[in-house]
Amino acid sequence: MPISPYLKSLRSKLGPDLLVLPAVSLCLIDAQSQILLMHSSDSHRWNLPGGAIEPLEHPAISAIREMREETGLDVVITGIRAVYGGPEMHVEYPNGGLVSYVTTIFSCRATGGHLHPEDGEALDVGYFAQSEAENLDLAPWTRTLLPILFNPDAPPYFSPAE
Repeated sequence: MPISPYLKSLRSKLGPDLLVLPAVSLCLIDAQSQILLMHSSDSHRWNLPGGAIEPLEHPAISAIREMREETGLDVVITGIRAVYGGPEMHVEYPNGGLVSYVTTIFSCRATGGHLHPEDGEALDVGYFAQSEAENLDLAPWTRTLLPILFNPDAPPYFSPAE
């Protein structure tokens, strides 16, 4: 999906300067205990589907929209798995734009749709067992959260304040 009108407006005023943006990601574990990952066209790494929250958009609505846009799947949100930010969520895009994301990772369940890369943000999408996912070129934050996301009994994760 191209840059949103909101982000385009900010970039026209701030150029590539660092922005802190709220975002969402989705953790979908299927009946075979496999996680849905997307191969990002920006970073060429595998990560969870997700993206920025638009102005006035509820995070859960944003998550449902992002899943549909990136994977073709319809989902319902079932909980919060993590809230994550910090150095691993710093992104420099090919155009030089800098973003530090603060991301809420939701768990979800598929209710329909057809799994396929939908909007050009994903080169590929697929389900992976934990051992398979660990061998992929993962975004750093995805690698950090993978053991937590595969553990259905893990409480919601956040980086502890020190």
